[in-house]
This record gives sequence, structure tokens and C-alpha cells, in this order.
Amino acid sequence: MDIIEKAVSVLMHDGLVVYPTETVYGLGADAFSDEAIYHLYEAKHRPLGMPVSIAVADFDMLATVAHVEPWMETFIQTFLPGPVTIVLESRNCVPEILTGGTGMIGIRLPAHPLAQQLVERFDSPITATSANLHGAKDPQVPGECTVHHEFLIDGGKLPGTPSTVVDLPARTILRAGAEVDAIARFLVNL
Repeated sequence: MDIIEKAVSVLMHDGLVVYPTETVYGLGADAFSDEAIYHLYEAKHRPLGMPVSIAVADFDMLATVAHVEPWMETFIQTFLPGPVTIVLESRNCVPEILTGGTGMIGIRLPAHPLAQQLVERFDSPITATSANLHGAKDPQVPGECTVHHEFLIDGGKLPGTPSTVVDLPARTILRAGAEVDAIARFLVNL
């Protein structure tokens, strides 16, 4: 059994997996399992009501969890996969706890090959929040992943710049991070 298979097995049993992305280490849980989601909030000491983003494997999976207007597709095709979290109107299948009651969901399509393989093989969205205690430093190396987890996929040292978060319907940057200048220029022309 390879490391991705082991990680998928942990996710299938409502466990938490630390995985590398092109930005920082993420904490993955089955995005459709209430038990796994509560486990994640507890592990991070994250207040309930604060949204948690999810990672998807491709555009088709993205379209199953969020409403995508035709004009948004150009942005998505330009910046994803990559270090960007897009916030879109969630579909009814997304647990309300992940949206923080807003009806909006943050979505990552990670470019890191191990993250891609994990979501592809799990064949369902997983959470995409940093693998640290709420408010702590974003983890760049496995030793900085201070949050409780059942399994860790070691991807070595990561860049450490968090993703840029974009409210795509509002065409607004909510958090500046990787590639923020290119994203800002693109949003002006949308």
C-alpha cells in the first residue's frame, strides 16, 4: 500500500490527514462527513461558525459543490490548479458547517502532485485548511504541523505563502497571498 492509499484509508474512516500543497501543509478530512468535520474543528481549536475551504480534484468535482457562472470559467481556467482559493455559492450537498452559514464555500484545486493524487483517489472533496492550530503560523515543514492528525504525507519544505482567497462573484480579493498581483490585474478586466 502506497502513502496515498494509506491516506485515503484514513480519510474513509473519518480521520485527519496532513498533506502538502503548493503553499503550506493542509489538513484534510472527508468534506461530506459530519464526524470528520467536527474532528477537524476540534483538532484545530477552530471556533464553529468559521468557514473551512475544501479541495477538489478537477472542474467537474468543483461544479458538484458550487454554482459556477459561465463568466467565472475563464478565471478558473487561468488560475486553477494553483495557489488560489475561490469562494463561490455552495450547492446544497455542502455541509453548512463548512460554509459558516454563509451559503458560500472556499474551493482549492491544488497544483501539488501529492495533493492532487490524494483528492483524485479519494474521489470526493476534502477539507483544505492549514495543518495548524487556529491562529498559529502556517506550516511549511512537517514539524510545524502542530494539529492532531492520524496520518502525514511528507512533501518536504513548502513555500509558506498562503493561497490568495478570491470572492469570485464579488470579484474581490479577501486575503492576499500567492500570485495576488496577477489575480488583481485579472479581476479588473473581468
